Amino acid sequence: MDRIEAADFDVIFAGGGLASGLTAFRLRREKPQLRLLVVEAGPSLGGNHTWSFHSPDLSPEQNAWLAPFIAHSWPAQTVRFPKFTRRLNASYNSLTSARLHDRLTAELAGEVMLNTSIAALGEDRVELTDGRALHARCVIDGRGYAPSPALVLGFQKFLGLELRCAGPHRETAPVIMDAAVSQDDGYRFVYTLPLAPDTILIEDTYYADGAELDPALLRGKIDAYAAARGWRIAEVIREERGVLPVVLAGNIDAFWAGIPASQAPIGLRAALFHPTTGYSLPDAVRLADAIAALPDLTTRGVRAFVEARSKQLWRERGFYRMLNRMLFLAAEPQQRYSVLQRFYSLPEQLIERFYAAASTSADKARILIGRPPVSIRRALASLPEASAWPA
Repeated sequence: MDRIEAADFDVIFAGGGLASGLTAFRLRREKPQLRLLVVEAGPSLGGNHTWSFHSPDLSPEQNAWLAPFIAHSWPAQTVRFPKFTRRLNASYNSLTSARLHDRLTAELAGEVMLNTSIAALGEDRVELTDGRALHARCVIDGRGYAPSPALVLGFQKFLGLELRCAGPHRETAPVIMDAAVSQDDGYRFVYTLPLAPDTILIEDTYYADGAELDPALLRGKIDAYAAARGWRIAEVIREERGVLPVVLAGNIDAFWAGIPASQAPIGLRAALFHPTTGYSLPDAVRLADAIAALPDLTTRGVRAFVEARSKQLWRERGFYRMLNRMLFLAAEPQQRYSVLQRFYSLPEQLIERFYAAASTSADKARILIGRPPVSIRRALASLPEASAWPA
């Protein structure tokens, strides 16, 4: 593929990340006659990431078609807070960039261009930095999150190390939040995935006001956490880091007005992610199914469909943005953990629906009822979306 000079395609994906990859996969399976192309700037599809989700986030059919991409699954998960440790019985799954790359390159044989930088997108063309132009009826932009002045954000930021231990770590399930650690730079927790008997991914994670990361500091904290758990590190296999948006407020119409009408973004670039957790995989899976079901694929048609979907979900998910404002605006940074500690004491099915962004009216009332673990005055002040905008 690297020797392509110019060609005509039905669909070109700009960027080979999660949303592009899953949508290309669904199109290949559902509409095998289409001529597809994925153009990725890096040396592999998916970059260097781990994406996780709870099985109840998706339908049984979606869990089934996603199965080839799943690198690790566990039947349960755990959370730890200063006041309690709790096992949650929903199964938990993780995809890795390596698995995504391997499965997609096998599925899309000859339809992937790697190490190829994009200079510009048009409605029917992708211009490469080497001067070549590729043409398609439908160009889909999956190049990841792009900052927008129309969104007011906090950040979930992390650095993770995949470690091989000198002996068994004896963990059998993910710890999706260990908040029984020192609280600094906002709400801090450690996230661990046991990948093999002697291999574990440890991520030091923060819900913070700023997006800055100090890699050396976080590596040191991970070393200290491993030592405290009695795990002696034999090898650092891999490092990953990320900064996920946590939306406090915004103007979704202005967000979309800031994207050229000739472009059709998907994934994070289309504001399709859980407002509180930052998880993007469930939305990417659902959108991949929806795009694969469209009767005709053009850039303008996909743009109109995704924009309408993004705006609808924005309206439906206002409750989660309100909770984010309570977390970031009403709680003192070192006390943010208490909001999550209270949340994880609630019924398990409520927690599952929250992760799926499918909270019922009763769920929302249950989350809000009672004395909040923050200043009541500041909690009330944070309720209007306008409270999050800079003065």
